[in-house]
Amino acid sequence: MSHLSSSPLQQLIVERIQRQGPLTFADYMRMALYEPGYGYYMTGQARMGWSGDYFTGSDVSALFAHCLGRQFFSFWERLKRPAPFIVLEQGAGRGNLAEDVRAWAERESGEFARVLVYETTDIRAGQDSLHSQNQPRVHVLFSNELIDAFPVHLVEVREGQLYEVYVDCRDGRLYELLAAPSSPRVARYLDEARISWRSFPEGWRAEINLDAPRWLEQATGLLRSHGFVLAIDYGETARELYTRERRRGTLYCYYQHQTNERPLLFPGEQDITAHVDFSALIARGRALGLRLHRYTTQGQWLEACGLSAELATRRARDFALADASRASDQGQVALLGWYNLRQRAAILTDPAGMGNFKVLILRR
Repeated sequence: MSHLSSSPLQQLIVERIQRQGPLTFADYMRMALYEPGYGYYMTGQARMGWSGDYFTGSDVSALFAHCLGRQFFSFWERLKRPAPFIVLEQGAGRGNLAEDVRAWAERESGEFARVLVYETTDIRAGQDSLHSQNQPRVHVLFSNELIDAFPVHLVEVREGQLYEVYVDCRDGRLYELLAAPSSPRVARYLDEARISWRSFPEGWRAEINLDAPRWLEQATGLLRSHGFVLAIDYGETARELYTRERRRGTLYCYYQHQTNERPLLFPGEQDITAHVDFSALIARGRALGLRLHRYTTQGQWLEACGLSAELATRRARDFALADASRASDQGQVALLGWYNLRQRAAILTDPAGMGNFKVLILRR
């Protein structure tokens, strides 16, 4: 049960429960993150970066943007160099990734830079796009750590039956309540994914993201007759995600770079995320006429996009004094600069961390 709180958002949640009855966890999470004027992503406060609650690949190093730029360049060539070449990034946050990609294009290919139109929307557009029909057609729709913030339904196994987790209130406090699944889609999701949940231990939990396939459907509608969807996020295929060993699911809350598993605390003040089921996105993409172009880890994707080659070039070009004059002050500064760059690359590719994020590329 959550602590008693007088926050305006918690009061709104309590009032809605009192009017309508218990909320699905997905509805609670939607209010906690996206309630206009109150939700975590709707208050206008800085959430990303080293001073926020979490950071993304673009916060670690511009190396991420350079690899992304090379990926976009490859897409452009595969699409026979259209002009203009329109990229839409959903969930762009402060827009620093777009700036770094544009800067990379200016340095590496004037022709590509002239035709590149890199548009951005913030994380709210990921939710708004589920309902909007009036957006421009693009060649590439790109998201980086967007889908993990879509509201999820929570389910729990009790005595061989599947229940859904709802949020109720008592004396102004929020607490969890188990009841029958809120819809047939929730009830059959794990069966359709061929997950043998009936044999899983008592109290086993999982998240079901019904917004992710809907988002992909909307994303497909934004693509031109030939184009790409590129989604980077933490997650797994269904078989790897829904395992008996992962007894409490993947739901986490982030507050000032600290994690917790208490989503009913401080609604609107902490991020709530869950791993993405990439199998559902791939299956929905195929149903929409998209072909699987690539599914890999971020570490492998960055390597394929020239990360090691760029590091070698930067070492020789920018940090040569680290070898040629290591004993000098300039040599020591160069050496420290090289160590810093190499460490940032290691963070991006660490198989136990960001390097295990998944990269999904679908092509029409």
